Amino acid sequence: MKKLMLSLFIAFGLNGCSINNDDFNVNCGSDEYVSFTGIPFLCNYSVKTQQNNPTAYVLESQEKLETYFTKHENTCPVASDPTIDFSKNLFVGVFAGAKPTSGYAIKITTIVENSCQITINFNEKAPLAGENITQAPTYPSDFILIPKTTKPIYFNKTNESPDNVVIGSFGTANSFFQVNDYSILNFQNVATGKYDFNQYRYIAKAKRGDYTLLLKSVPAEILALKGQTKTYGTPDTTGIYFELRQGTNVTKVYIDINDTADQSTEVKAFKKALQDKITSLK
Repeated sequence: MKKLMLSLFIAFGLNGCSINNDDFNVNCGSDEYVSFTGIPFLCNYSVKTQQNNPTAYVLESQEKLETYFTKHENTCPVASDPTIDFSKNLFVGVFAGAKPTSGYAIKITTIVENSCQITINFNEKAPLAGENITQAPTYPSDFILIPKTTKPIYFNKTNESPDNVVIGSFGTANSFFQVNDYSILNFQNVATGKYDFNQYRYIAKAKRGDYTLLLKSVPAEILALKGQTKTYGTPDTTGIYFELRQGTNVTKVYIDINDTADQSTEVKAFKKALQDKITSLK
């Protein structure tokens, strides 16, 4: 599914000029990455009719939203704001279609805009070797808000690695970011100790290279944990959080802000590097 049909969006009242006319050349200018907002939409809404085939929604009003979704009480452990300002945003939902088991996912990765069109890039994931799955159909989806536009919108399937790290500082003020191969996500209003990041809004900005650089700085003793959780010191109320997702392994580390006896020289240096990185991303 390289591109979804433009006619899908015309049906929803969004249109724009064609850029594929061989009779003339159109200068669309340079491509620029567009920031967007990821939303934990299913915390507050459910799909009225599950999509058996890959598809996408681009909706411009609350009325349109309620045509396809039903609002319900928040089901996430933290409060989730379901408000969408349609005077400034369009709602975008992508659906991978029916899958036979769990372990599948679809994720919007980056958005590229030029003077002619907007391209929404997305990635799909299948169950990994050794991953625990349930034998029941699933319907992977992802939801975001993009700045309001009248340009035609296309969807482009890419091949991106789902591996990532989450870094954060918690205490008097919490700041948490996901760094992956293609972007940086700034999670909003993260509650201390509640680190299921699927339940938070985030602001996504395209940025390549940071994940690879950050991975090179991880001490060998933390890499060796391979899916375990480790705490350095007693970071009960204030500390640094590090989460590494590689394949099926999820490694989580909590580091006391204060240097403690169980922190090696390498861990202390890594903690400082994380603090500097978090500060630079704020």
